[in-house]
Amino acid sequence: MHRVLELYDVPPADGRVICVDEFGPLNLLPRKGKVWRPRGRPRRLRATYNRYDGVMHMLAALDLTTGKIYYHIRQRKRWREFLDLLKALRVRWPGEKFYVVLDNFSPHKRPHVRAWAVANQVELVFLPAYGSWLNWIESEFAALRYFALNGTDHRSHDEQNAAISAYIRWRNARAEPKANFAPDSPTRTWTEYPAKTA
Repeated sequence: MHRVLELYDVPPADGRVICVDEFGPLNLLPRKGKVWRPRGRPRRLRATYNRYDGVMHMLAALDLTTGKIYYHIRQRKRWREFLDLLKALRVRWPGEKFYVVLDNFSPHKRPHVRAWAVANQVELVFLPAYGSWLNWIESEFAALRYFALNGTDHRSHDEQNAAISAYIRWRNARAEPKANFAPDSPTRTWTEYPAKTA
């Protein structure tokens, strides 16, 4: 936890901090939520749905230097897809060291991923157990869910992916560098487990 907070508070001069996580599964189902609608009869959501088209997964990276999100939407979220995302980030910023903040999902720890990271100036910084709240990208996923998916009933993955893409483009056009992660959180001053009382 202290390593992650240190990277957030004092970004290293020799590279950039990137938060990575998976979002999904992206089902095709009616999602409740507030939507703008004309006056009159309310818009209704289907009561049931079928999973004819399977699910998709979004693998995303939040660059704290610019505040922008980069992502892939794939049918699987194995180590291969995760490594493809890291390689795409490497192409975007060649020569820079990456400090990648990520959870302990098993594909993130595969030997192929670790070997590639060592060979390509990428330090994998794993979150502590039950520490997903420390991953800055989680708050971005909450906004994505609220603005792009709530109150929708997409009939195809292409339609849903287009809505996600439109939101990310809008968001990235207004992105600002990320700083001041949970400055008032009591967790920042809490260093040890409290003593157990009988």
